[in-house]
Amino acid sequence: MLDIRYVCEHPEEVQAALDKRNGSYSIEDVLALEKSRREIIREVEDLKAAKNRVSEEIARMKKSGQDADEKIALMKEEGERIKELDDKLSVIEDNLKNAVLALPNIPNPGIPVGKDDSENQVVRTFLEPTVFDFTPLPHWEIGEKKKILDPAAAAKISGARFTVYRGLGARLERAVMNFMLDTHIKNGYTEVFPPFLVNRDSMVGTGQLPKFEEDMYAVKDTDFYLIPTAEVPVTNLLRNEIVEEKELPIRYCAYTACFRGEAGSAGRDTRGLIRQHQFNKVELVHFCRPEESYDELERLTAEAEQILKLLKLPYRVSMLCTGDIGFSSAKTYDLEVWMPSYGRYVEISSCSNFETFQARRANIKYRPEGEKKAKLLATLNGSGLAIGRTTAAILENFQNADGSITVPEVLRPYMGCDLIP
Repeated sequence: MLDIRYVCEHPEEVQAALDKRNGSYSIEDVLALEKSRREIIREVEDLKAAKNRVSEEIARMKKSGQDADEKIALMKEEGERIKELDDKLSVIEDNLKNAVLALPNIPNPGIPVGKDDSENQVVRTFLEPTVFDFTPLPHWEIGEKKKILDPAAAAKISGARFTVYRGLGARLERAVMNFMLDTHIKNGYTEVFPPFLVNRDSMVGTGQLPKFEEDMYAVKDTDFYLIPTAEVPVTNLLRNEIVEEKELPIRYCAYTACFRGEAGSAGRDTRGLIRQHQFNKVELVHFCRPEESYDELERLTAEAEQILKLLKLPYRVSMLCTGDIGFSSAKTYDLEVWMPSYGRYVEISSCSNFETFQARRANIKYRPEGEKKAKLLATLNGSGLAIGRTTAAILENFQNADGSITVPEVLRPYMGCDLIP
């Protein structure tokens, strides 16, 4: 959530920044509602001061035996007006909060200005795209031939965009998950295993609601939502909390299943593991002082990249432009793995710095050493990595002419084999 005071004090700057994003966002409602809020508060304060004066006059008049009925009637009128204004103020403050919640974060001025992902900036690459001396298969055909991926069974029990993993396919998915978690724990992360259901306040805190309600799975007649990413429960571990500065930075890693309606992606990547309604992911979440957040972003991105490097998968890192960054993000790097079936790089992780945007929504603060007043901290997160997409990339990039799949060396202790025959 943006700072209302900052929006009102720098309206042209804020509007210009939001205009660089994809979509139409206006701060006019925020400015108008904040103006009305201040006017009502001022009027209420004046009325309360007048009411106090009248109350003192009534006390003096009664003490001297004077008739105070007229003053009492006036005080009652002022009290009724104050209540009327308080009710009006409550409505305005609710509308103001909703108006601010609907505004995205301000993009960092150092990221590229662009309309969509075609204007993202490639920062670096690792390895060249895989070249084969035979015609490679897409991972969904590999999975079908080897009977390790079964979308037909999933369609029967659930519907489209679900997959049942079988045999070595299930083992590969689990191996990738455990390898990721073990690697991040060695890098100093604390592992958490959070609930997959969260309440509405948690979804609002990280920015999924109210903006993306159509993409979320809500549990009927409850306050629960299935999580779209571990970012939601893990970030909300510190909602309404104040941590001591000496505890920072805090770095968590978490495996969860993730659930997304994909309402805005009709017709895209409908086959295979790339765009599922349910998928597995290991997430990295950082909490730190705001002034350290961009150093933390570089570290977080490097640790997500480490997984791809150890797996020896070709990938590139792109800095997202203003028209492609997520709603809550100020700056994002996308890690994109090479997928032979697509003949292009495909996103496998987004590593984002939200600055204080989420912390303001979720009331997450730290207390600087030696100070009494708490301050908002910065939150960051990134996939380390999307497990299903990693599995798909392994199947495609490590396939052999005889149809077997070479298991990446770092996964062999987890798989118990060198090949998927």
